[in-house]
Amino acid sequence: MLGNKISVVLRAMLAFSALSLLIPATRVDAQQAKAIHSFRGTDGSSPQGGVIFDAAGNLYGTTIAGGANQAGTVFEMAPLAGGSWAERVLYSFLFNGQDGYGPKGGVILDATGNFYGTTVFGGAYGYGTVFELTPSGRTWVEKVLYSFVSNGKDGVQPAAGLILDPAGNLYGTTCSGGAFGSGTVFELSPAKSGGWGERVLHSFRNNAKDGGGCPSSDLVRGSAGNLYGTTYSGGQYSVGTVFELYEASGVWRERLLYSFNWHANGAESPVGLTMDTAGNLFVSTNNGGTYHYGAVCELSPSVGASWTEKVIFAFDGIDGEQPGPSLIEDAAGNLYGTTPVNLFELAPAADGTWTHTVLYTLPSVSYPSGLIFDAAGNLYGETMLGGAYDGGSVFEVTP
Repeated sequence: MLGNKISVVLRAMLAFSALSLLIPATRVDAQQAKAIHSFRGTDGSSPQGGVIFDAAGNLYGTTIAGGANQAGTVFEMAPLAGGSWAERVLYSFLFNGQDGYGPKGGVILDATGNFYGTTVFGGAYGYGTVFELTPSGRTWVEKVLYSFVSNGKDGVQPAAGLILDPAGNLYGTTCSGGAFGSGTVFELSPAKSGGWGERVLHSFRNNAKDGGGCPSSDLVRGSAGNLYGTTYSGGQYSVGTVFELYEASGVWRERLLYSFNWHANGAESPVGLTMDTAGNLFVSTNNGGTYHYGAVCELSPSVGASWTEKVIFAFDGIDGEQPGPSLIEDAAGNLYGTTPVNLFELAPAADGTWTHTVLYTLPSVSYPSGLIFDAAGNLYGETMLGGAYDGGSVFEVTP
């Protein structure tokens, strides 16, 4: 029953974020793809939050469902000789009225080897949690750092991942709740006496002047410590925004950088965000663009506090549609992302144009996500659906 609840609620709530076993159907360059693990259900199912590497080359991620209690897992993938990988469940979430369940976002790793993440549901009040996993020999100890509460101020149901600043503070978003019911940006800070304190940095109003409603992507931290993110709705045209949070005299303030415009074939419904070394922001949008199948946009800072937006690629339904939240950049400035049926690359040219390449077209709608490169240039990610047991998979794409 719990597994069904998670599946039904999250597929409706997070429909914009959803590979079968990777079988290349169309490839422009000579690369190979394979599923390095297929989830069975008992070890988790429906991973969506992406994977990260540790210094030893192990992969870590979450599944939103499955595991020993059908409440989601945190897992590890360790490379073995010969190119195979060994998967291990580090933690299966509990359905006990205290623990969180349904981790949609991935995990992050601090300098001492602890993991942090969020769950959409559960906790002391049923509205989601922030959790910590600490290694203890070969086992891991999970601790709920914060349980979200629906009190008219706090956010509820955090669906995105967390980021960590140099001082050890955690930042994240909730898609709903807050003072106006449209989501929040929050901070968790470790206290000297132990424990963690939560502070709402901003509550979204979902109007024409504010940063919109339902912050949808993981936050990005700029070089000056400012936070950047997107909202799926709201703004001047009610189809999403890009926002900035900056701190002034100990108070965090929100600045609306851009309101997406569905008029004149503009993009809408942003879901993915990344920043390059020059401070430009790149956003994948689930809808809109010239052909109304979604787009990738660039936002560049200009004079004063204004930003300039341009669509660098619009999907036409043949080359893919509805790009997901995965959007990453390599050292050469190329962008990589996903649609429900393929992996793609966008390469910049000297004249300011971008060339789109489909890396793989998949045989079924299976929602790849969470792209990351290793040191050798191999690409890794997850699939929400498919795999050998239809519980999703972790995949590898090698040159």
